[in-house]
Amino acid sequence: MSVTSEATTLWFGDLLSGSGTTSLDSSDAAEFPVTWAARSQGESGRTNPEELLGAAHSACYSMAFSHALAGAGTPPESLQVTAAVTFEPGEGITGSHLLVSAKIPGISEADFQRIAEEAKANCPVSKALAGIPITLEASLA
Repeated sequence: MSVTSEATTLWFGDLLSGSGTTSLDSSDAAEFPVTWAARSQGESGRTNPEELLGAAHSACYSMAFSHALAGAGTPPESLQVTAAVTFEPGEGITGSHLLVSAKIPGISEADFQRIAEEAKANCPVSKALAGIPITLEASLA
């Protein structure tokens, strides 16, 4: 069964001086103000498409990694995954860096690193981001 998820942005004005709000259609409470300054300069208090993409990538990778670990007989106690997505004005999205800290009883470092890399390659959001470099820094806590 396929699932289609939606988000909606309402934008007012031109790129440089305009602003908008992006809402996740699954939740009345999830609405984010967006501006060009937030995207190009990191304006405080506003989100940007890359932050939302990072949220999707970190959530998806967490699911893919936990599934792969359980399949290998070493389910995680916990995973903390941060996806840092970089945007370069005039160039676009230039990469996503996954930073992972994991508590996994009974796993060797070699198996941990191998499964972490496999999860990066097989995560559906990683596959969707095939046009940019995706790097991984994973450690056992």
